[in-house]
Amino acid sequence: MEVKWIHVLVVFLFLLSVAMTSCFLWQYSLPKVEPNPSVMEVRSESVQMCPRYPEPVPLDHPLPILKEALEKVDQMLRQKLHSSGLPAMSAIAIYNDTVLWTGNFGKKNASDPASGLPNEYTIYRIASVSKIFPTIMLYKMWEEGKVTSLDDPLERYAQNFVIKNPLGRLKDSEQRYTADGPVFLEKGSMALKPSPVTLRRMASQLSGLPRRLRSTSLLWKGNTQDALALLKDDVLVADPGTRCHYSNLAFSLMAHVLAEHAADGQYQRWIAENILDRLGMEDTGFDITAPIRSQMAVGFYGSQQPAPLYDLGWYRPSGQMYSTAADLAKLAMVFLGTYHRRLLEPDTVKTMLTPLFKCSVEYFANKTGTPWEINEQLGYDVIRKDGDLDGYSATFSLIPKLRLSFIVLMAGPRPQGRDIVTQTYDYLIPAMETAFREADKSLVPPPNPIPYVGYYTYSNLTFYEIKVGIGGVLLMQQFGPHVEELIPEKYRTIKLHHLEDRVFQVVFDKEFPCVLHLGSASISLETQNGQLFNFYPFDRKGLSPGFDAPGLNTYNVVRVLRKPVFYS
Repeated sequence: MEVKWIHVLVVFLFLLSVAMTSCFLWQYSLPKVEPNPSVMEVRSESVQMCPRYPEPVPLDHPLPILKEALEKVDQMLRQKLHSSGLPAMSAIAIYNDTVLWTGNFGKKNASDPASGLPNEYTIYRIASVSKIFPTIMLYKMWEEGKVTSLDDPLERYAQNFVIKNPLGRLKDSEQRYTADGPVFLEKGSMALKPSPVTLRRMASQLSGLPRRLRSTSLLWKGNTQDALALLKDDVLVADPGTRCHYSNLAFSLMAHVLAEHAADGQYQRWIAENILDRLGMEDTGFDITAPIRSQMAVGFYGSQQPAPLYDLGWYRPSGQMYSTAADLAKLAMVFLGTYHRRLLEPDTVKTMLTPLFKCSVEYFANKTGTPWEINEQLGYDVIRKDGDLDGYSATFSLIPKLRLSFIVLMAGPRPQGRDIVTQTYDYLIPAMETAFREADKSLVPPPNPIPYVGYYTYSNLTFYEIKVGIGGVLLMQQFGPHVEELIPEKYRTIKLHHLEDRVFQVVFDKEFPCVLHLGSASISLETQNGQLFNFYPFDRKGLSPGFDAPGLNTYNVVRVLRKPVFYS
């Protein structure tokens, strides 16, 4: 096919094809918090490289970029330990199902000169990290149908639960919820809303329940009926679902009520049989027996005095548990979807990891989840659960988008100054991004490339050739008037990763500029990366006559019989 244009028209149509939003060439930018210059070299502001958030890929560790970042983490933790006088610390970093690094510092017993280093099997109290377990219980019972809905009111499982909610009073004709649905009150009337204290809100610090039962400490030895009796004359400190408010009471009450509903009242036994045993978490539990003590790092106050091992009684679900870095790494792999033993369905895990509510500025986290505290760092949600108890502190954290986890256990109060988990991710996030960008992509070729090979055009404005590359993977290259002059060769060719049937995904091999500037025009390579091409059913000759790119709002990219020839 021969196409004859005058030179001016050639240039005009090419620039028009660049500007058209339907030709894979959009322009837009996504905001991202830039890495700390002390951690990662800042690129020229004029060239933002992509992908901004690279997809995780298999990595052959040790990689130099990760090794360097982990050495910085190791050095930072050592400095924190020595400067704060922290007696002992064990930490572990996980990617997918691989332990990238372990770090163990200090002494298991700082008061014993002969004491050795801790290791990943040393036991620490994990305090409020314990709250992860009643939350898993809630989601597991929901999967099994023992809990009808995550948003069931607590009254469904504890019929004598009553608490005053003065901040939830209804006036005028606002609606009130009953078991039969919403009802409306006459203008001027006033009523107390039945408690919207739901299971999900209890597991996400949104229930409005007080931090503890009134007139009790964390060592209270009562039972759930005693707790419900105390709540009858108590008040919610926030209208449920409207404000983040930390509550040990919410988690303990939820755990005990669910246990009485579906586990014969045996919360600890349910956790042991359904989570700990299933995952092989052999050094995790509740009761601090003599054999457990012998494996523990001794906890100390900031005054360097040893801390007693309190029993939290009724509040055990909120903070009693102990564990090791090795055991918690198994739990992290469950949430990363890589552990060889399944605990929850993948969709359930996604639901559990989804942020629920943006907290006000006075709360210690930007967002809350079940049971997470969530903060944004370098453009990623860092999902974490912190725990602090006399003599111990702990953090269990995940970045699901990077399939990365960092866990740290300490036999003493959390070091002052900048948070060590945040500092750790300042090193690890840029290193992981670089490793993903530089890794060789594992692409899948189609079973038979012949139906796709050939030349295509979009409205005779842009032209493409699809051919077979190394390993049978399809390559698509743009060509046409002045394309070779204006677009560097390495950005004219993309790879097509076969997903299923006649559907392919656009993949750039390596790091690339998000926006390719061509004088006064620009091409958004970021927009093209990851898009799907849906090829049409094969014709009588066994060839696909064209394809659509629905994510780019581009349709009817059609096959042409032979390569066009252009004359100026």
